[in-house]
Amino acid sequence: MLRRSLLVAGVMGLMGMAGAVGAGEKEFFRVGIVGLDTSHVVAFTELMNNPAKNYGCKVVVGYPGGSPDIESSISRVKGYTETLQKKFGVEIVDSIETLCQKVDGVLLESVDGRPHLAQVRPVIAAKKPVFIDKPMAGSLADALEIFRLAKETGVPCWSSSSLRFGPGTVALRNSNTVGKIMGCDAFSPSPLEEHHPDLYWYGIHGVEMLFTIMGPGCVSVQRAYTKDHDVVVGVWKDGRIGTFRGLRVQKEDYGTLVFGSKGIVKGPGYEGYGPLVEEIVKFFKTGQVPVPPEETIEILAFMTAADASKTANGAKVELATVLEEARKQNAARR
Repeated sequence: MLRRSLLVAGVMGLMGMAGAVGAGEKEFFRVGIVGLDTSHVVAFTELMNNPAKNYGCKVVVGYPGGSPDIESSISRVKGYTETLQKKFGVEIVDSIETLCQKVDGVLLESVDGRPHLAQVRPVIAAKKPVFIDKPMAGSLADALEIFRLAKETGVPCWSSSSLRFGPGTVALRNSNTVGKIMGCDAFSPSPLEEHHPDLYWYGIHGVEMLFTIMGPGCVSVQRAYTKDHDVVVGVWKDGRIGTFRGLRVQKEDYGTLVFGSKGIVKGPGYEGYGPLVEEIVKFFKTGQVPVPPEETIEILAFMTAADASKTANGAKVELATVLEEARKQNAARR
């Protein structure tokens, strides 16, 4: 009888443990990834699904996507999809709608910004909070439409480069060594991709660092461009000047040179994906976006104006002008 009682007790204990594990699994914020054609999907999943991080979020499902006319997109889909399946046990589905039924929030990771508007529509319709990786869209008009749809439906939505949240870069905004920020020169690799406005594809990393330091308020842009070199000069409404240098043939790196009332400081470059993932996790848990839509729109307008300046042989282009044109494009297609 004693042996039987101990056996029953042991079975009941195991059942209780199994129930506890099941309940624990349900406490995870389930994340889905749309677009498995960038190294970010593996890097982000590795961080979010790491038990030691204890983020409370877990990537559980993915939708491959991929753009046939961009080699660096379509050639990576199969490999990253298999990595998510085999290394992390992520389920792969054949539609964004199906993915949305299985998750609490979405990472829109497609490396190509052009399909983002179409891809985010079912996510917004399903009322899932969404982070959209760079570039937020393939055009300023598409980005405005994404934010309009998100606002109308009350769905939290934001976009950012990982360079924005580097601790060393963030610290420069309120540095006793720098003092009041008077200007900033930012730089990053800036290879071009024929289907995107020039800086959208990769230069956005350096532009994001520029705005992280300077804050919003840019009113006009002028661009000096050659095949191998790029310098974009922005004038802020308070008279400050910020520049972005795009690197294509020289040594590639990321960084800033910050000019302040007390000192001139060279900022750090790339500081890893961890700080961005931590912000995404906070966003999923709170529903609060860390970067206001207005600032992201201004960054995209800066880059769009840079293309307009290039077309106009370096002439000054007002951000208000490209924003008005984008709004007209959206009004015409509704």
